[in-house]
This record gives sequence, C-alpha cells and structure tokens, in this order.
Amino acid sequence: MGLYDRYLAVRHRLHPEEPPKHVAVIITERDLLEQGAYATLEEFLSWAFEYGAERVTISVSVLDEAVVPTLERELLEVDAPRPLAVRQPGDTEPATEPIQVSVGLGGKHEFAEAVRALAETVEGHDVDPAMIDEVDETDIEDRLVFRDEPDLVIKTGAERLSDFMIWQSVYAELYFTDVNWRDFRRRDYLRAVLDYQNRNRRFGR
Repeated sequence: MGLYDRYLAVRHRLHPEEPPKHVAVIITERDLLEQGAYATLEEFLSWAFEYGAERVTISVSVLDEAVVPTLERELLEVDAPRPLAVRQPGDTEPATEPIQVSVGLGGKHEFAEAVRALAETVEGHDVDPAMIDEVDETDIEDRLVFRDEPDLVIKTGAERLSDFMIWQSVYAELYFTDVNWRDFRRRDYLRAVLDYQNRNRRFGR
C-alpha cells in the first residue's frame, strides 16, 4: 500500500460516520475483456470487505447476451473473499450470498418479472382479490432476484447508470468516477467510501 493510500485509509478509519455496509459497482462486458480485469475485481472485493462492507453487488451490463454464459463461468472462478452467487437473465432464485453478481440481468427486466410473478399469484388465487389493495412494496421486493438495497453505488468510466437495480438503488448514494475499471485502484475505492461518509443521507426526503 502506497503512502497516499495509507493516508486515505487513516482518514476512513478515523471518520465519525459509518462506511457503506452494502456496496455495488457497475461495470460492462467490455471492462471484463481488458487485461487484468478479473484481478481488479478480486482486489475490489477484498477492499470492500476490508473497509467495512458486509455485502457487495457487481452488475455487469452486456450488449450481447451470447457472452453471458462465458462471463458467468469466468466470474464463478474469481478468487472471492466471501461466498459468491451469479445470476443472469432467466434466473429467478434470489441471491443471498455476501457477494452477488448480476450478468446482463437488467433492472427493468427484474422488476417486470417480479410484477408478473405477483400478478400470477393473484390469478392463481394465492392472493385474495379482495385483499389486492393491501399489496405493497414488500410484495414486489419478495419477488426480486436481488433484494438488498445498496448504500453506495459506484459507476466507473462514465456518468451514466445503465439499467441497474432501479428498484433497490432508489435511495442509494451514487458515486461516479472517470477512472476506467482496468485502472481502478485502492485509492479510488477509498475516495468513494470517504465521499459516502461525508454525505448527509436523506433517503428520498
């Protein structure tokens, strides 16, 4: 660890505010084609847990769904510090592991599937139609693949979110960095965490 990284780590440790417990990062399939991309991912995961995270979500946006199986296979081989689960389009089993990876499973699709599943319970009379007015956000959340809300969402490379966890991240703190994924370092992660610690979270209020 370099001197500047040590300085940022001390600032983080002495900061009076808590670090994010759930950190999410958005990358692309193109990022993972860069040399050293998976080594960066392994380092990112180690930094996240080292600096206070209890859960990490990785969202990999893809343009060509044909690459999804290959990405899933490679991601499952990552040397992760905690148990890791990968989900792709078509998966409906909830991800509950400390490290959750979404490959090509867009937020709009996930939300639409949750609504469709809820509608099917009503159609199948698993929910009394007379009780339909009592359906609330928890009924949606119970049918999502990724159910935990991130505290901090990091987007590398550009200031746009893409189709990412549109339901879960509504109250998350967003952090954009011009640093591309292949160049992402410990200091970049610590800057994101310190930025989060310096914010006054309002949760939509």
